[in-house]
Amino acid sequence: MKEEIIVSGRMNSMIDPTLHIWHWQIPLYLFLGGMAAGILCFAALYYLRGREKEYLTAVRVAPFLAPILLVIGLLALFADLRHRMYFWQLYANIRMQSPMSWGAWTLMVITPVSFIWSALHIRDIFPEWNWRYKWLFNLEVFFNRHKTALAWIMLIFGLILGIYTGILLSAFNARPLWNTSILGPLFLASGLSAGAATIIFLSKDPAERKQFAKIDLAIIGIELFLIIHMFMGYLASSQVQIEAARMFLGGEYTASFWIFVVILGLIIPALLEILELRKYHIPAVVSPLLVIFGSFMLRFIIVYAGQMSRYLY
Repeated sequence: MKEEIIVSGRMNSMIDPTLHIWHWQIPLYLFLGGMAAGILCFAALYYLRGREKEYLTAVRVAPFLAPILLVIGLLALFADLRHRMYFWQLYANIRMQSPMSWGAWTLMVITPVSFIWSALHIRDIFPEWNWRYKWLFNLEVFFNRHKTALAWIMLIFGLILGIYTGILLSAFNARPLWNTSILGPLFLASGLSAGAATIIFLSKDPAERKQFAKIDLAIIGIELFLIIHMFMGYLASSQVQIEAARMFLGGEYTASFWIFVVILGLIIPALLEILELRKYHIPAVVSPLLVIFGSFMLRFIIVYAGQMSRYLY
């Protein structure tokens, strides 16, 4: 009788009984990437719609945050790597079936584009700015001439970046909580909501704040729908996904998720935005800061809870 040797990594202390691989760097990166994606998508969208002068904060001012957020997120991602000197191998080939390959190449495009977009509007922040070298001035002229194409690239890759932050987790089907197609749209909606909240926070134009409050209110409604749909999917699925859902329905993540994400991050900001739209005086910073906080907590809770979910044996 021939014996077979089964090699398994389940007895690895970093894998069983829970995953201990992704720490604070990953959810921070997912949050900053999603928020930057939301800001850039709105900037590109309103430029392409020819409404740049109406929404100056959305198109010209808020995007200055995007390259900063992306760089901090990339530094967090780099800090999480075990073999940092081999990160370049992600760019050695393109693997269409790999979410990490998609993410690496998306960041390769969207990061320089965010810097270029900010550079084109630098005089809105520093009116006396002049390029020291003529070749930089020539580059500015070139990109201004092709600004519409740049906006389309920013919009498309911004959407890809926003949805990728959720797909990165959902492709990890060894963890039942992450193994749902809802995470991609949910993280995209959350990033767009954080982007709209950032514009509300920075804008001094009442009409612009009102417009983005309406947009954020609609996105919050979509987020709540996706969250409900996600839990309905878990509870109608296999036993392991039912067990994963129970972490939020009476388990250890119940209070943190429903208080910090749903109530403070979605419901209360939505109520405040409704009151503000009905002419009630609401402090302008409260609602956007709560939305950004809820978006931040969503990533942290999903990443940490997902590592605790596992297949029963």
